[in-house]
Amino acid sequence: MTQKYESIFSLLEKTTTINQKKVALGMKNLWGWNELTYKGLSLLSERLAAYLINDLQIAKGEKLAILSESLPEYGVCVFGSVLAGLTIVPLDNKLTIYELTSILSSCEPTVLMTSSKNYNRAKELQSKIPSIKHILLMEACEHESEQTPSLYSIPANYTAKWRRRPLNDTALIIYTSGTTGAPKGVQTTYKNMLSQMYGMRKVLRSMMPKNKEMRLLSILPMNHLFEMTVGFFTMLNHGYSVYYTSSLKPKDVLDIMQEKKIRFMVTVPAFLKLLKSYFESEISKKSQMYQFMYNLKYHLAKFMPFFVRRLMFRTIHRLYGRHFYGYISGGAPLDPIVGAWFKRIGVRIFQGYGLSETSPVVSMCNNLNQDNMRSVGPILDSYEAKIDSDTGELLVKGPSVMKGYYGRQDLTDEVLDSDGWFHTGDIAEIRNGLLYITGRIKNMIVLSGGKKVFPEEVETVMQQSDNFAEVCVVGMPKAGGEKDGCEEIVSIFVPTEEYANRFESFEELERAVIKEVKTLSLQLAPYKRPINIVVRRESLPRTATSKIKRKEVKALLTGCVK
Repeated sequence: MTQKYESIFSLLEKTTTINQKKVALGMKNLWGWNELTYKGLSLLSERLAAYLINDLQIAKGEKLAILSESLPEYGVCVFGSVLAGLTIVPLDNKLTIYELTSILSSCEPTVLMTSSKNYNRAKELQSKIPSIKHILLMEACEHESEQTPSLYSIPANYTAKWRRRPLNDTALIIYTSGTTGAPKGVQTTYKNMLSQMYGMRKVLRSMMPKNKEMRLLSILPMNHLFEMTVGFFTMLNHGYSVYYTSSLKPKDVLDIMQEKKIRFMVTVPAFLKLLKSYFESEISKKSQMYQFMYNLKYHLAKFMPFFVRRLMFRTIHRLYGRHFYGYISGGAPLDPIVGAWFKRIGVRIFQGYGLSETSPVVSMCNNLNQDNMRSVGPILDSYEAKIDSDTGELLVKGPSVMKGYYGRQDLTDEVLDSDGWFHTGDIAEIRNGLLYITGRIKNMIVLSGGKKVFPEEVETVMQQSDNFAEVCVVGMPKAGGEKDGCEEIVSIFVPTEEYANRFESFEELERAVIKEVKTLSLQLAPYKRPINIVVRRESLPRTATSKIKRKEVKALLTGCVK
């Protein structure tokens, strides 16, 4: 049966009416807490929409780009654009001017909304992109002027004829690349967004504790579709309060969780690994007796129910503020060892899988008793899914699959076939109703004998060591000899600071890392073992959602491989 969707307008109105005085969005700044209630969010959004329609005369369907870190006012920009009938282009504020110019030249927005931190870059971009007629500030600041007003200085007019758009119209354009050549913009429609909200509703009911004062903390950037559709739209649709943080230091994050009684967190696996290391570092500073008792409890906890585990590790839960319930993790694969550690101490992790092209969630772990941390859970009810028998690639079909890449029908045709199946590029298996992602087709390493190796499999084994902060495995072409041009497995390791400090020289550290890697490699078939092992002290290049940039890692390795 075809799903009937409410309009975005009716959902916004209903949620606002029910939760008027509750905090919708909040963030701590130098002066305290900047919080917007549902009523305040609604009024500011209407004020912005009225200004865009009445004062600036922005036509329906034009584009509004947002260049900002996560702020409560970001939500105003999103809802104001929806009411004004505009297409939203959330930008990664960590990109360079060159990268942003490439993206903005592709989508040609009329309005650019910016935070005060990004104002100077916004002005530079306006000078390069002819389509940008207006810059609006999201905060009251020293850059305000008659030509560049902020959300708080535009006319206090809250009425206009709101512009409804068809469900198949593009609501968001999310750019997944903007470094060189023509960038790739994923067109997410209103139907895509609503389908995700309805699909996640059933999952959230089984995950979330029934609590009217549900507060969430999110560290994902708003330009990431997982944050936009799940951490923002879906959570606000449930009437939850969403908080942001500018710091990713574990202590700062835990302080916010205590102060605001955070119960859930939307995060990425890299932060969970960082937090686990932080807790373990704090434990290592305790007395020998404390460490002995911790290890004993950790061993016994696997036989205990969740509520008992929380009591056993109550000192850790006090750091959370005692109200914390669990994490939703997405954006990259979760290290099973990290996931198992949190579960053992009584903290739930619900891992999701998806892509920008699928709006983005395809599957989500929703079973508290699911012990297999390598699975990304059952596929959402709104999807059909199958595995290509020849390549092992996961294919999905459903109302959350994107409209296509903006202005790039050629690229769209490469991933969306004539029957509507989206080719994910991920190698996967479906067993007992659960989805397992085992690798990426484009990351696959083909050895000289024709053997195929997926880097993710090798990385999972190497990540068993607590001495490695980062691990990346790539295929590098061999130069010279009978295997000239064939790929070989190369691994790069960044040791933890604590581990590195044990050694007097880099050479000693390097020998110790290589020895440990070779020991771990015994778990792998001989052809899967890294041939070249590179040790590096500096962090590896990552995206805004903490995914390792493999292309840049390959560039770093050029010259290091023997």
